[in-house]
Amino acid sequence: MTPPLPRVLVVGVGSIGGTVAGHLAATSPSTVADVLGLSSNAEIVAAINREGYRLQSLHGSLVAPGRAVETLAEDEPPFDFIILATQPPQVEAAARAVLPWLAEQGMMIVLQNGLCEDRIARIAGPERVGGAVVAWGASTLAPGHFEQTSEGGFNLGRMDGQDDPRLRTLATLLERVGPVDLSDNLAGARWSKLAINCAISTLGTIGGDTLGRLMPFLVVRRLALHLMTETVAVAQAEGVSLRKIAGTLDLDWLALSEAERASTIGSPTIFAKHSVLLAVGTRYRRLRSSMLAAIERGREPAVDFLNGEVVARGALHGIPTPVSAAAQQMVHRIAAGEAQSGMHSIRRLATQVGLQVGRFTGERSAPPPPA
Repeated sequence: MTPPLPRVLVVGVGSIGGTVAGHLAATSPSTVADVLGLSSNAEIVAAINREGYRLQSLHGSLVAPGRAVETLAEDEPPFDFIILATQPPQVEAAARAVLPWLAEQGMMIVLQNGLCEDRIARIAGPERVGGAVVAWGASTLAPGHFEQTSEGGFNLGRMDGQDDPRLRTLATLLERVGPVDLSDNLAGARWSKLAINCAISTLGTIGGDTLGRLMPFLVVRRLALHLMTETVAVAQAEGVSLRKIAGTLDLDWLALSEAERASTIGSPTIFAKHSVLLAVGTRYRRLRSSMLAAIERGREPAVDFLNGEVVARGALHGIPTPVSAAAQQMVHRIAAGEAQSGMHSIRRLATQVGLQVGRFTGERSAPPPPA
């Protein structure tokens, strides 16, 4: 007997959630029984119900019929998968609110950057929580209109590394968006992505520009390397085996040695690491920090779930994380209106942490990639 098709709830219909929901809705009813979007934004809900999910990618566009609501009806049937795609500061409240609609054998899937699986496991139970590291970017062009700005897929699994047949079902669904890697080391993928986001998302917020325009600055790359180095040190203390990003970006190698952290002059290894960051800046040149967008909308930035996690866990292990702490504080100052995003804030951060970057504080070392 063929098992019934799964019902999917996507909580948070922003750039990532809207793109995922739209692609899943495009396959209904052949692969999913129903896809429902849940958003507190009435304008987004109205646009989806009126015009469907309008999706643009690097390869074309499509429109998928959509259904979205602001609140779940009491008689709404349970969902086999509840995909949490809110910003990290809202994810725990969102999980509690929709938990009554999670099927008995259903799973909540965490898409947030950071280490949110542990938080959601305390709400729904670890056996009902999976996670997916998102390796692509997206933006919202208008309510219900989403653009995928870079290619990539998902690293899908459970934080305890256990095999789970439910995740194999979900992997089949998510392949509509991008390739899915079912992993027994989601923790390693999460921490590697955390190291990247602690640098790229946070510095993107402080610098107030796209990655392609910021990464050519030597001071940005130097700060990024220090932020990633602190994250890698804490991950190693946690006993995490880091995974390579996209199979090639090795965080253990990218992290600075003690000698490199103190150096203000170039070396072949440091040059190679800067070259990697320049390549990342070129590939994801259109990427703009979601934290910066949240601040612009008057919302709480997710920095406590990124650099804040590194600072808190570093303190538990006795590992100093001064650059992470200063970056976290700077983002909060920008959110509070006490500072402004821009390269002046990037340089102020470097000075504040006593980063002896020497010539690295100069202007661009390379022209910005094309927009």
